[in-house]
Amino acid sequence: MSAIAILLLGLGAMALGYIFYSKFIAEKIYQLDPNFRTPAHELEDGIDYVPTNKFILWGHHFTSVAGAAPIVGPAIAVIWGWVPAFLWVVFGTIFFAGVHDTAAIWASVRHKARSVGAITGEVVSARARTLFMVVIFLVLLMVNAVFAVVIANLLVANPTAVIPVWGAIVVALIIGQLIYRRKIGLLTVSIVGVAALYGLIGIGPMMPIELPETAVGLPPHTQWILLLFLYAAIASLLPVWMLLQPRDYINGLQLFIGLGLIYAAVLVANPTVVAPAFNADVPAGTPSLIPLLFVTIACGAISGFHGLVSSGTTSKQINNEKDVRFVGYFGAVGEGCLALAAILATTAGFATLGQWEAVYDTFGAGSVGAFVEGGAAIVAAGTGLPEIVAVTLLTVMAVLFAGTTMDTGIRLQRYIIQEWGTIYNLPILRSVPASTLVAVGACLALAFGAGGPDGTGGMLIWPLFGTTNQLLAGLTLLVVTVILVRLGRPMWYTLVPLTFLLVMTTLALLVQLVNFYQAGDWFLLTLDVIILVAAVMVLLESTSTLRRHLQEARGTAS
Repeated sequence: MSAIAILLLGLGAMALGYIFYSKFIAEKIYQLDPNFRTPAHELEDGIDYVPTNKFILWGHHFTSVAGAAPIVGPAIAVIWGWVPAFLWVVFGTIFFAGVHDTAAIWASVRHKARSVGAITGEVVSARARTLFMVVIFLVLLMVNAVFAVVIANLLVANPTAVIPVWGAIVVALIIGQLIYRRKIGLLTVSIVGVAALYGLIGIGPMMPIELPETAVGLPPHTQWILLLFLYAAIASLLPVWMLLQPRDYINGLQLFIGLGLIYAAVLVANPTVVAPAFNADVPAGTPSLIPLLFVTIACGAISGFHGLVSSGTTSKQINNEKDVRFVGYFGAVGEGCLALAAILATTAGFATLGQWEAVYDTFGAGSVGAFVEGGAAIVAAGTGLPEIVAVTLLTVMAVLFAGTTMDTGIRLQRYIIQEWGTIYNLPILRSVPASTLVAVGACLALAFGAGGPDGTGGMLIWPLFGTTNQLLAGLTLLVVTVILVRLGRPMWYTLVPLTFLLVMTTLALLVQLVNFYQAGDWFLLTLDVIILVAAVMVLLESTSTLRRHLQEARGTAS
């Protein structure tokens, strides 16, 4: 199979989805109003609530939701064959992710930029809100703890990426000052920022940086984990315009340039997809495609984490409600494009089927390493770049997106803790420094408390991330469906995807429950049961509320 055909089919379908379906959803279902006064204006504080240019905000939203997940998920899921992964990414982006992300931003904007968990208390019940926010906190804990490990491992394995990764922070700080203090035009700033970033990528291979083999008794990857959490804590305290927005915006541009290089290389080199369309000979121990495909590929199709970003940082920066369509739906399309690139890199980036099978010899193999290896081979063949430069480029892409997700994730955890402080009247938790300390402390407690001195404790509960994350997406759509019914608007465009997600996620949780029991993993078994019970209770409460509103609507109509 030609990689070009897959590329054109995928991009074409997602483009049509944005042009037509997102317009229908925005105008007929959510009914975005350009005259509505958004929380960014109503509650503007110059720190978290900041009216933002939609292109800059799109960059923040897109890079925050992207992270490493739209690379990791597809890069693992192709073990079942490239067709299932391709179809779920394309149709999931159009009918699931775009609808979900737009919905979460819109619902939050209409509720003073509160998180979807806090909104649940108003539209469903206080008990559902409490359970929902516990699930949210667990997802954020997993994302932050695990992405720190992913970034640390990439920096240790690819020291040529250290300078461009950390140099990008300096570039972002300068860009923030140029845009908001010097009032320099966005086009000029974009050109300068991208040029600086790619200049750093060129310098990286000439000046690789490695941390000491041991410092205070800690190995390099542990040192990186501590540095990353220190940085994330500081970044979460800074005004969004100073670092978060410009860093995410430049990373968004960098990603599209990187994607452009990958796509151009595919068009020039026309590599053959060596992986099977449907893999009938999967390695022993590989779980069944259904339902595991739909929780293995989350970001890139639909992800509950997107709802946290949408109703956390993004909704606080919406300048005009009309911008919700561009920021939310097109942000999902951007992530779908990244997931498509991951599929191409991990199926067409190997010379033979034998080489591909040697990498995909167990379930969970491949991941970011296969993306970097396969993608670099395609880029080098199609553009003539030295392979070391191509490897650095793709590593920087993966690390920068994981880093921006950590930035946003710690800030989101802080928001959740502050909301708890408001809900339960605990003034100390409403404090920005205190809530940040609690957020980072919880991540470090998981990383080092469960993982020991190597800081990999997040990996202990990571097997539950896929199911918990997709469960969160389904519950978010459920809350939005209740809002739509209360407003007397069509609910099918959110009800159908949420039903599909909840069925698949519940099945996956049950499959994992059996696996944990058979393996004697009582910790994960207990956590799985807690998440399943919380989800069922939120589902029952929400269904009861939905039924009541439907009955009221019928009574009014009659």
